[in-house]
Amino acid sequence: MKMCISCGMPMTSLADYPLYNMTKNYCKLCARNDGSMQTFDERWANLTDTLIKVHQMDENIAKDTAYVLLKKLPAWR
Repeated sequence: MKMCISCGMPMTSLADYPLYNMTKNYCKLCARNDGSMQTFDERWANLTDTLIKVHQMDENIAKDTAYVLLKKLPAWR
């Protein structure tokens, strides 16, 4: 099973890949509409928003948490 290099999501089905392209090493959540990978800043903003919405985190805590999580992943080391 592949893991997304950008967010760590397990990619277990064709639907998990950007534009259903299994040659990509990042998931559909980390891709732009054209299938290219988002930048670190785009991914950081999206993860921050998700942490705020899903986990009701304070914005500053969410931003710091997202940064720490992303910097552990292969795409952002």
